[in-house]
Amino acid sequence: GSRSSKTFKPKKNIPEGSHQYELLKHAEATLGSGNLRQAVMLPEGEDLNEWIAVNTVDFFNQINMLYGTITEFCTENSCPVMSAGPRYEYHWADGTNIKKPIKCSAPKYIDYLMTWVQDQLDDETLFPSKIGVPFPKNFMSVAKTILKRLFRVYAHIYHQHFDSVMRLQEEAHLNTSFKHFIFFVQ
Repeated sequence: GSRSSKTFKPKKNIPEGSHQYELLKHAEATLGSGNLRQAVMLPEGEDLNEWIAVNTVDFFNQINMLYGTITEFCTENSCPVMSAGPRYEYHWADGTNIKKPIKCSAPKYIDYLMTWVQDQLDDETLFPSKIGVPFPKNFMSVAKTILKRLFRVYAHIYHQHFDSVMRLQEEAHLNTSFKHFIFFVQ
């Protein structure tokens, strides 16, 4: 197709044996219980920033995978504007390379977004992977911005591509992922 080969980002891995890996396993085990409200609660004695970091990585991976299944339907022609309906149009700016928000197609916006998030997650000063390395003072603000922008991908998928999601029989997975995401950000 004509879409950027960069749109589907590689999965951001959490090193096995690390504390973050243990937190992810805890989250997955709680998710398996079917109680999403319980799955998003900070485990007793755990660091809030660490919990938010692990879940942010996990949501990035989930949204990446979900969007990856519908990229053939989300094209420059079918989605010339990144939107979630006529009242919600998203323009891209990362504050570094693109300072003034630009209007772009959904696949281009999502490519910019996923690349930007991947860069944030890979930045050891923002998302430290080593135990004992402190999170930056602005971590909460960074995580909130990432999650706010990832929400836009869910919104776009629901508004523009839900018919494709249903044809692929992925609506249960999308709905569970989105519900988990909403409970987490609340």
